[in-house]
Amino acid sequence: MIVIPGPASQELGRKIAELLKTKVVPVEFKRFPDGESYIRFDGDVENEDVVIVQTTSSPQNENFLQLFLMADNAKDMKAQTITTVVPYLAYSRQDKRFRPGEAFSIKTIVTLLEACGVHRIITVNAHNPKVLGDFRIRVDDLSAISLLAEHFKNKGFDGAFSLSLGKKARAVAAEANIVLKGGHGYVDTRRDRLTGKVNIERKTLSVKGRDVIIFDDIISSGGTMIKAIKWVREQGAKSVYAACVHPLLVGDAKDKIMKSGADGIVGTNCVPSTVSVVSVAPLIAKTLANRGA
Repeated sequence: MIVIPGPASQELGRKIAELLKTKVVPVEFKRFPDGESYIRFDGDVENEDVVIVQTTSSPQNENFLQLFLMADNAKDMKAQTITTVVPYLAYSRQDKRFRPGEAFSIKTIVTLLEACGVHRIITVNAHNPKVLGDFRIRVDDLSAISLLAEHFKNKGFDGAFSLSLGKKARAVAAEANIVLKGGHGYVDTRRDRLTGKVNIERKTLSVKGRDVIIFDDIISSGGTMIKAIKWVREQGAKSVYAACVHPLLVGDAKDKIMKSGADGIVGTNCVPSTVSVVSVAPLIAKTLANRGA
């Protein structure tokens, strides 16, 4: 097995290779003055099981193009198998046609990866993992929620209340609660498909005087998280933390979340950011080691 850390996931890719005790093929990459990407492998991949590590957070389009170039290059260089580790799989929130005439974005992305020779995709906490099972190519969706929960447990928050956003995400809070053991619940959410505005159900929660950790897969603008934090604060929580797998934190989202009453924000390095303190490298390395590339 050979690991190729893409331009967007250099540190994560090298850490995965270190844990697997396997060879790294460096990538020479640059951006031409007109904005086009250049990719070159500094090593041979012929007849090798290749693992390309490349997250696709902002700039999504450039990171995806680099991923396509790397995968197709590995195919041309006669790699035996190609696995793409895409910790944050952009465009996966458009997991169906919500309105007539919309592009089915995640289907297009997977189709392009397959055309570039990819045999398997590994991602982490995809927005809707069920839809990923509908494609011909193998897609493994891992969960980093327990890693986030372990982080808080190690920081002294054993027994904290685990909260998730949205009825469909109840399993997220339940997964965190296996580690924290402080009970769990969810705040129901409603999103307007045209405006994107989200409202939350202001139901009573058993959080008075308690530490509360709100778990989510993605924090983008932070609007939903902010409303949930304020509601938990109004009900007398002792402390409130925001935890997410993919801390996109667009614009001033981080500042807004902190000003809404959060005591802190914790994310994973699926998306590099100032709050990405939890590494998913052990999770990914274990998956590659156990199931093979």
